[in-house]
Parts: sequence; structure tokens; C-alpha cells
Amino acid sequence: MADNTHYWVLLVYTFVVIALVAGMIGVSHFLGQRHLKRATIEPFESGIVTVGYARFRLPVQFYLIAMFFVIFDLEAAYLYAWATAVHAAGWTGYVVISVFILALLAALAYLWRAGALEWGPKPRALAIVRRR
Repeated sequence: MADNTHYWVLLVYTFVVIALVAGMIGVSHFLGQRHLKRATIEPFESGIVTVGYARFRLPVQFYLIAMFFVIFDLEAAYLYAWATAVHAAGWTGYVVISVFILALLAALAYLWRAGALEWGPKPRALAIVRRR
């Protein structure tokens, strides 16, 4: 049977976190600036003044590359965690990570062959013109 006497620690931790977040929000509300000028309404990104309209459509390739980055970045973090425990994992862990890497390479090859990594315009098929 599990020891249920230590749940109070989790409860205290939860209340401390909630109080800390509420305190930070409350302090920023009371000590924050309250002026509304033209410059405070405008979005400001890295010191660059905005130019043009921000709600334009981007090609789907931007979103695909972002998804690929997140997916492969998480997998790199998984590989790093495995590398720190390589001795404890033994040969079984080596086989499992090899299968994992092969699956990653297969997914990357599929994406490459499907054209998901292509950025430029699609080449037009050249029509063979018969001369008479």
C-alpha cells in the first residue's frame, strides 16, 4: 500500500506556486506603467519599426519547415538524453536507438521524396512538341 502521508507537500507546493504567480501579476498591475501613447500601441520587434500589413498570407512551406524543426529538435533532445545514459541502456538501448534513428531517416527520406522540403517553384513539365 502506498504511503499517503506526503501528499501535503504537493498541496503546499501548489499553493506556493499559485501565490507566487498571483503576487507577480498583482505587483506588475500596481507598479506597471499606465500611459497610452502612439508608440505603446504599436508592436515592436527587436528595434525594427513595423512596415506594411502584418496579416498577409505565408506559403505553407514556412509552416511545414517550422513543424519539421520542432519534430526533429525534440528528437535531438531525445537522442541527447539517450547519450547521457548509454552505458546504463546497454546493447538493448543501442538497438532501440538504432531503430529510432532508422525511423527518423525513413521519415526524412519520405518528406524529401514527397517534395515537402522544396522551396522554389515547381518545375513545369516540358511538353514534347512534335514537328511535322
